[in-house]
Amino acid sequence: MEHDAQITRAWVLHPDIYGADRRRQASLALEEAVALADALAGLEVVGSGIVKLPRAHPGMLFGSGKIEELGSIFKANEVELVLIDGPVTPVQQRNLEKAWKVKLLDRTGLILEIFSDRARTREGVLQVEMAALSYQRTRLVRAWTHLERQRGGLGFVGGPGETQIEADRRAIDEQLVRLRRQLAKVVKTRELHRKARAKVPYPIVALVGYTNAGKSTLFNRVTGADVMARDMLFATLDPTMRAVQLPDGPEVILSDTVGFISDLPTELVAAFRATLEEVLAADLVCHVRDVSHPETEHQAEDVRTILETLGIGEDTRQIEVWNKIDLLEPDQRSAMQARAARDETVFAVSAVTGEGLAPLYQAIARILEEDRRHDVVSLRFDQGRERAWLFKEGVVEHEEQTDDGFAISVHWTARQAARFDSL
Repeated sequence: MEHDAQITRAWVLHPDIYGADRRRQASLALEEAVALADALAGLEVVGSGIVKLPRAHPGMLFGSGKIEELGSIFKANEVELVLIDGPVTPVQQRNLEKAWKVKLLDRTGLILEIFSDRARTREGVLQVEMAALSYQRTRLVRAWTHLERQRGGLGFVGGPGETQIEADRRAIDEQLVRLRRQLAKVVKTRELHRKARAKVPYPIVALVGYTNAGKSTLFNRVTGADVMARDMLFATLDPTMRAVQLPDGPEVILSDTVGFISDLPTELVAAFRATLEEVLAADLVCHVRDVSHPETEHQAEDVRTILETLGIGEDTRQIEVWNKIDLLEPDQRSAMQARAARDETVFAVSAVTGEGLAPLYQAIARILEEDRRHDVVSLRFDQGRERAWLFKEGVVEHEEQTDDGFAISVHWTARQAARFDSL
């Protein structure tokens, strides 16, 4: 049987450690972990559970009695892979794999696997490989089989010839050097693309939000594009950008970005910084939230934290898009819409049905219009090309002929002003 046709039977565990950060309900954390596992092709989640722990055991994570109990469950259900929703040290991983005779992935490893399966652009693939190598380097008890993989993914779940041997650090370091060199070339190309876009006077509107908040569905609704939009975590990995004419508003470049998630592996925050630079260049950030989710407030806080670490602060214009109101009960929906109506930076919408999108479009147009300024441009008679450009852009409000040329009153964006200066 071909390796990529095989289905790996998996079991998901959420360790509920006493005294740990209890901001999130254990049941909802487990639900998200199962959704993560479901997002990885080739896995079948045959069971899941919460394991209450008074403390984490340094060598085994769980106590001996619980390890024995879980081992029996795994054997009875022919489990091949155990996914633990949290950090697992290399020593704990080795000991648990030995005790249960299964492969084991922690949350970081699983997210890396998903990102590897989903990355499509050259930059995305390189960034995931670098993040995986950084993670792999700490797993001294794991084998390095990345180059032998026959399916998408990183080979953590399974691959030909994978054995429990120590990874060759030197080989990994050489690989990292090679990848950094390749990534530097790709990033340079990306910077050229970004500079080319900067010459386009259209403002950039970036959609950000927790994974599965509905960003791609909203993107498709606005642009008419066909971006992968599924009820699945990390359905979008690589940024997608489209120029779109807003109804009764300006033409903008709309950017759909990777979804954020709580406890995003630090390796990935660093690796995807370049991808998220699209957000740094945005004139307006739309934070899309799934308000039907019971932990929408915690998810929103996670997104804000990541935006702050990226350097996106109060100086960047931001609005909140409260999505999926179609999934709320009528009284909840009315309350949510009333709350949004009291805040001019919040909009309650359904990207699926289109409800509430008209006021959102109007607000985006209004905010971008507010960013325009009045200037007077002086041109000589021989600067016909520059004068024609101003009229073509539709920014001219008034023109007077002077002894030397023209004094032209314009109403434009900073982006248009920069584009004009580069002519």
